[in-house]
Amino acid sequence: MINFNVPVYTNKTIEYISDVLKTGHTSGNGKYSKLCSESFKEKLHCRTAALVHSGTAALEMAAILADIKSGDEVIMPSFTFCTTANAFVMQGATPVFVDIRADTLNIDENKIEAAITPKTRAIVPMHYAGVGCEMDTIMDIAQRHKLLVIEDAAHAFDAYYKGKPLGTIGDMGCFSFHETKNITSGEGGLFVTNDECLAERAEIIREKGTNRNKFIRGQVDKYTWVDKGSSYIPSDIIGAYLYSVLEIADDIKKKRLHLWNNYHSSFAQLEEKGIIRPSFPSECEPNAHIYYLRCPDLASRTQYIDFMKSNGILCVFHYIPLHSSVAGQKYGRANGDMAVTNKVSDTLVRLPMYYNLSEDAQTKVIDKTIEFWSKR
Repeated sequence: MINFNVPVYTNKTIEYISDVLKTGHTSGNGKYSKLCSESFKEKLHCRTAALVHSGTAALEMAAILADIKSGDEVIMPSFTFCTTANAFVMQGATPVFVDIRADTLNIDENKIEAAITPKTRAIVPMHYAGVGCEMDTIMDIAQRHKLLVIEDAAHAFDAYYKGKPLGTIGDMGCFSFHETKNITSGEGGLFVTNDECLAERAEIIREKGTNRNKFIRGQVDKYTWVDKGSSYIPSDIIGAYLYSVLEIADDIKKKRLHLWNNYHSSFAQLEEKGIIRPSFPSECEPNAHIYYLRCPDLASRTQYIDFMKSNGILCVFHYIPLHSSVAGQKYGRANGDMAVTNKVSDTLVRLPMYYNLSEDAQTKVIDKTIEFWSKR
């Protein structure tokens, strides 16, 4: 069976995790967590890179830092994972869903301004498949309307927009290291910001709302509860896993780009069958997080997925639009036509894409894909 995803790890992963266990310090802020944080700050050129236990945790921290309250509104795409919305719903806000672009599958920047009301507090662009949103336009809109920009960069580590690392362009950025991501620790995430005031408060929120880190640095003589927060710090076992993968991050990106390009060139012939391949603007440098095809309709996508499974290949669809979900209708609202979101949700299929995908396995995926569509 060719799986859709196989998480990456190395011999160093076992070595570093074993080292953590031997030290007896398995809780957070340990040796490997600190190494990860320093590595991220260097890679992303950011002031704060705080390791957290999930991308969800990073988004929850961002929602608290944005002082989101009951009655506020937050603009985001409907074509994203539910945690993009949940982080703000938990603070009492209403997610306002906006349609996506047909080329990048990112939030349509030209539809954001129409969704702004006096209650709007933030815009949350999600960089789908590691392709950057149109951040210059989004930042301009945010500045003119005095809104925060919180980047959902769950897909986007080591991807760039006009040379800038995604996740570092807005006021805050949130990354995921779930096992399906390019860089993984099984579960895990990262909160980043370059804002000094946000950074200082983020340290407290991440540490259960206490000023414990100031105490450790000798800045206060005791630590206490000073703000809202939660237990967002991951175990150093997670840090050890993550650091072992970060050490080969360049190799991972290179391999994934190779796989992405193999798929892309091989499937050019399918466009005459009505298949749409991924695309991205020239100012974006993606990280090959996802390779997808968009089928002509829901029925043909279902048949294609079934055909591939019958040949030992797992291909999967992606998000159910948040605006049409049970919770999305309860807690949020759509602004405008969601035609692109609905179409993409019904027709997109993701192909196997992971660091250890062999050439023979990818060739089989390509051959069977071409076989299926050539008969239609």
